[in-house]
Amino acid sequence: RCTEQHLHVKKDIASFVVPLGATMNMDGTALYEAAAALFVARLAGIELDLASQMVVFFVAMLGAVGAPGIPSVGMLSMVLVLESVGLPTEAIAILLPIDRLLDTVRTAVNVEGDMVGSLIVQKLAGDIPKS
Repeated sequence: RCTEQHLHVKKDIASFVVPLGATMNMDGTALYEAAAALFVARLAGIELDLASQMVVFFVAMLGAVGAPGIPSVGMLSMVLVLESVGLPTEAIAILLPIDRLLDTVRTAVNVEGDMVGSLIVQKLAGDIPKS
């Protein structure tokens, strides 16, 4: 409804893109997991080369696509991201105290990504929204 009223996206486009995005477009989660993995590496004194950083980003993206929209579920896929490059999974304990706050921010980024996605689909369909 917000996408339709405030961004002037057609109802049929918004009702398709936003729920699909809520299921598959977890860009906030992917960004968080990649940044958190790099933070853990730095904290542990482990230098990640460019190839390892790319693996972190790729695994974070894959983990985020399959992640359900449940609070703090990013911690589960975070284990995969850390293990993919040999980082200590025990470091998740450092992230847990602030995860609830960051989960709210991740959700906001995910929702905004879904709304922007609906605007892009509408633009590609040739329907320019009213400003």
